[in-house]
Amino acid sequence: MPSPTIAPVRKVFTTLHEAIPLPDLIEIQKRSYDWFFREGLKELFDEISPVRDFIGRDLELFFLDYYLDEPKFDEVVAKGKNLTFEAALRVQVRLVNKKTGEIKEQEIYLGDFPLMTERGTFIVNGIERVVVSQLIRSAGVFFTGEMLRGHRYYGAKIIPNRGAWLELETDANGVISVKIDRKRKVPITTFLRAFGFGNNEQLADLFKDVDTNPNLKYIEATLAKDQSHDESEGLKEVYKRIRPGDLATVDNARDLIYKMFFSFDRYDFGRVGRYKLNTRFDFNQPITKETRVLQKDDLIAIVKEIIRLNNSQKEPDDIDHLGNRRVRAIGELVQNKFRVGLARMERIIKDRMSTLDINTLTPNQLINARPVIGSIKEFFMSSQLSQFMDQTNPLAELEHKRRLSAMGPGGLSRERAGFDVRDVHRTHYGRICPIATPEGPNIGLVGHLASYARVNDYGFIETPFRKVVHDLPNDGESAVGETARENIGTAVKAGDTMTSAQAKALKAIDQPTVPVKPRVTNDVVYLDAFSEERHITTASTTPIDEAGHFTVERAEVREHGEPTIADVQNIDYMDVAPKQIVSIATALIPFLEHDDAVRALMGTNMQRQAVSCIKPQSPIVGTGVEARAAADSGQVIL
Repeated sequence: MPSPTIAPVRKVFTTLHEAIPLPDLIEIQKRSYDWFFREGLKELFDEISPVRDFIGRDLELFFLDYYLDEPKFDEVVAKGKNLTFEAALRVQVRLVNKKTGEIKEQEIYLGDFPLMTERGTFIVNGIERVVVSQLIRSAGVFFTGEMLRGHRYYGAKIIPNRGAWLELETDANGVISVKIDRKRKVPITTFLRAFGFGNNEQLADLFKDVDTNPNLKYIEATLAKDQSHDESEGLKEVYKRIRPGDLATVDNARDLIYKMFFSFDRYDFGRVGRYKLNTRFDFNQPITKETRVLQKDDLIAIVKEIIRLNNSQKEPDDIDHLGNRRVRAIGELVQNKFRVGLARMERIIKDRMSTLDINTLTPNQLINARPVIGSIKEFFMSSQLSQFMDQTNPLAELEHKRRLSAMGPGGLSRERAGFDVRDVHRTHYGRICPIATPEGPNIGLVGHLASYARVNDYGFIETPFRKVVHDLPNDGESAVGETARENIGTAVKAGDTMTSAQAKALKAIDQPTVPVKPRVTNDVVYLDAFSEERHITTASTTPIDEAGHFTVERAEVREHGEPTIADVQNIDYMDVAPKQIVSIATALIPFLEHDDAVRALMGTNMQRQAVSCIKPQSPIVGTGVEARAAADSGQVIL
C-alpha cells in the first residue's frame, strides 16, 4: 500500500529579510512589445507624416490613428494548424489636395502583426519563438584616449541612432581633427566654419575659457593647420572630404551638410542619444524631433570637453560600462525593422503620387503594404535574434526570455569581439549575472539579466537598493522613534530615541533636517550604473537590527563600483537580497557561495538541460526561488 503524501515542511535557514519580492521575470518582453504598439508605431507614423509628392502636385498623405483587429485564430489553433498567431494592423489615412482643398480619408490594411502570448513568446508558422534582447553600445558621445610619447591625447566618437558617425581626435601637435563617416580627416575648425562659425576670432573666442594650457593651445594649433578662412571655404573643404572628385560649390556643400546632420530623415540621435547628451553636458533640451539631430551647441560642448580632458589628463570613457551600453528589447528591434519597411513604402507612395491621375486618386491606390509585411516577416523568420524557444524544461524557457546578446544586427560578431567586451565588469553587479554565460565561442557575449534587474525607458539596466536615511525633515513627526546621531540644541542628546514631545520641540529650532542614526528603510530605489557610482552601497548581509539600524561601526561597501571598507555613517544604499547579483538559474543553486565560479557556471547551464520529471517534486534542499521561477515560466496552471 503506498504511503500517503505528506505536505513538505519548509525549514528556512536564513535570517535575512528580503525587502521586495522578485519582479515579473518576463516583464522585459511583455512591457517592450506593449510599448511598441502604444508608442513605437505612433513614433514611426509621425516620422513619415505627411508624405509629399516629388513634382509639386501639392498632395499630402497623413497617417492618423491605428488599431489591431482581433486575432484570426487563438494560440492553440495556430499551433495545431502551423499558422502564425497574428492580428491585422489597420491605419486611418488622410489624402489632402492642397490646391483644391479636397480631403479623402480611408482605413488601410497594413499587414498582419505577430502577437505576443502571455508567456512572452511568438507563434510563427506553428512554432514558438523568442526574440532575444540585444545589448549594444548606446547612441550619444564617448570620449576616448590614446597614449603618445607619455602623454594621453583625447578624442570623441559621436554616434547617432541613424546617420553619419563623427570621430574626433587630437594628434601629438595638438591639432584636433574630425573624420566624417570614416573618410579623410579635416581640422575641427574647418568643420565648425561649415556650421556657421566663420572667422578665426569667433572660433578662438568660443573656446577661450577652456583652451588655457600655456604650453599648448589646441585651437591655435588647429587654426594653423586649417586651410580655410571663412564659412564658404570651410563648406568646400568639408565637401571635398565627403565627396572627393565631385565639383565643390558653396550651395552643394551647404545642402549636403544640412541634409547630413540637420535633417531628421538622415540623422537621428534617438531619444537615448539626446538624453545622454543632456545628462553629459547638463543641457536642458526637450527630447523632440527637432532636438534629436546634431546641434551646434553639442559640437562646441564636445570640442570643449576634448580640450578640458587634454589639459586635465583624466580617464577617458569606458565603453564596457553599463552606463554606456543599453538593451534593445523586442519593441525597439521590431520598430527598427518596421521603419525600413515604411521607408520603402514611402518611396512607392511618392512615385504613385507623381504618376497616377490626380482626380481619381484615393489613399488605397497609393499604399502598397507589401514592403512592410515583408520586413516584419523577414525579422521574425530569419533574424539572428529571433530564435526557436528552448523548451527543454520550464527553466530553459524562462531564461531564454531573459537572455541578452551582444551579437546581432549592429552588434558584435564572435570573431571580432575581444576579451574586454566579454569580461565581467564592475557595473554588472545586480544587472547582468556574472556566472550565467555559454562556455563556447559566445562566452561573455551572451548573458542573462540578474534576478531583480529591470530595464528602464531608455534601455539602461537598473537594480534595486534599500535607502539608508541619515537625516529626516524637521516637521515634528518624521523623527519620532528615531535615534539622534548628535546633540540637537538642548532638547535632544546623542543616542536619545526621540519622543513626540522632543520632535515637536525640535520644530521650533531653525534647522531643516534632523540628524539620526543611519537606518535602513524599506523604501526601494532603482539605480542605473552611473547613478549607483555616485553613492556608497553595502551588501544585504551587512548586520542590522529589527529597527534597521546597523549593528557594526564599519562595513564592507562598494564605492565607485570598487569594494572597500567604510564607516556605516557614509552608506547611502543597501542591496535588497543576496541573490540580487545572479540570474534566476544560478539563484536556484543551494549554497552557491561554496562553489567555484566555473563549476557554478556549469551547474547553471546544465540545469537548463535537465529533462523534466513527468510528476514534478519539490526539491529537498531549495533556495526559495523555485516557486516563482516555475510560475513565471508559463508552464504552471495557477
